[in-house]
Amino acid sequence: MLETSKKVGFGKSSFKKNEARLGILFILPSVLLISSIIIYPVLYNLYLSFHKVALNPRKQPKFIGLGNYTALFSDGEFFKSLLLTFLYVILTVTLSTITGLLVALLMNRKFKGRGIARSLVILPYVAPVIASVYVWQYMFNGIYGVFNYITVDKIHLFKEVPPWFDHPILSLVLVVLYDVWRVFPYSFMMILAALQAIDETLYEAAKIDGAGAVRQFFAITLPEIMPVVGSLVILRSIWNFYKFDDVYLLTKQVPIMGVYLYQTAFSVNDFGLAAAITVVLFFISMSFVVFARRRVR
Repeated sequence: MLETSKKVGFGKSSFKKNEARLGILFILPSVLLISSIIIYPVLYNLYLSFHKVALNPRKQPKFIGLGNYTALFSDGEFFKSLLLTFLYVILTVTLSTITGLLVALLMNRKFKGRGIARSLVILPYVAPVIASVYVWQYMFNGIYGVFNYITVDKIHLFKEVPPWFDHPILSLVLVVLYDVWRVFPYSFMMILAALQAIDETLYEAAKIDGAGAVRQFFAITLPEIMPVVGSLVILRSIWNFYKFDDVYLLTKQVPIMGVYLYQTAFSVNDFGLAAAITVVLFFISMSFVVFARRRVR
């Protein structure tokens, strides 16, 4: 009887081991795929950040230790670009979130044609970047741009046409406005979904207690949508911290980190220094994520 039990126990143990091996075989392709497309590039980038990379692919990178990091932290343009990036992220994330919130509050109300209005709001977000950038360049053109025609010739807001694409501050204003215009529909959609999930009985109870619209917003609406708003701020901050395409296409006068990194890698061809920049940016963004996650909780 004892021998039979042992045989049965041994059979269960062997079955579990075979089942574990089968599970490993099933997940092994996924692990290899993730390792090849994520882990390997990260490790190789870290490897390059400690080397001087030659343009000739037949030459092996030369190990220089912390040379790239020393050169990076002694470069004033790096800190200038980093501060400009922080300013760009703060302005774009704040303005696009507030705009998305206001539009979501408006579109959450019932009115005729609400469905069409909601569809029109998301048009900037679904439009191709290259097409929308071309339209903005046309609108702000110094000779035939419609924006300059209205603000200078019609309402006389400016005495002369502002150099939107050549002045550092005006170029920053332009890229911030473009980003807010293009991305606020994403905030709008997320916040609108959160607004529609709020229990209407909360507002009915607040009305019975005599709470006005402003008090209802701060006592009910804002706390209910705050997790979504917090997630939006974290995601948009990470995305804009590495922003490159639309800023670089609009103007060359706003050297945020994405532009600075691109120029280091493909204009100066210093791939080792560019790798060091990405490592530093990674630690900055991860520090922000850890800090923001604690705040959101």
